[in-house]
Amino acid sequence: MNLKQNAVRASKILLRNLELREQLWPGIESKLWHRKRNDGFTTMPRPMPEIMQIMDSLAPKGKPVSRVYLSLWCRVFDESMVVIQNEKEMAFEAGFTGQRAVTTWHSRMKNLVDIGFITTKSGSSGKYQYILILNPYGVIRKLNKMKKLSEELYIALFRRTQEVGASNDLK
Repeated sequence: MNLKQNAVRASKILLRNLELREQLWPGIESKLWHRKRNDGFTTMPRPMPEIMQIMDSLAPKGKPVSRVYLSLWCRVFDESMVVIQNEKEMAFEAGFTGQRAVTTWHSRMKNLVDIGFITTKSGSSGKYQYILILNPYGVIRKLNKMKKLSEELYIALFRRTQEVGASNDLK
């Protein structure tokens, strides 16, 4: 399929889904959040749940990293870089509270670096002030070649990438 055919197909699917939604929930449009009308959105791979599950499977037992990664992703723009000014705020956003919140966040950030999903540089605001988010598909592709992934999780991700037309990203 070429780009024009893809656009026509997507438009037909959109119209069909809007019609179905209106049938199921009449007049609901004003109560919905829409990325083109509302501010504060980000773009992320549709298989993000599978990507996050893979990350957590690679992290040390009992130390999931996916919430930290998601909070970083929700701050990133197209340059793939996040600048952290307040580590305590980042720790809170990732779900860590109390006296050890920043320490816990630091340990999860280190795990994300060790696994290979991010790379970091320190700055005047802390050890993790500058964060570069690497293409998660590339990281997973590499880890899979190194036989570090569960076959079950990799197949689940591959299946989902097929559904959304992104399977080439894993090749």
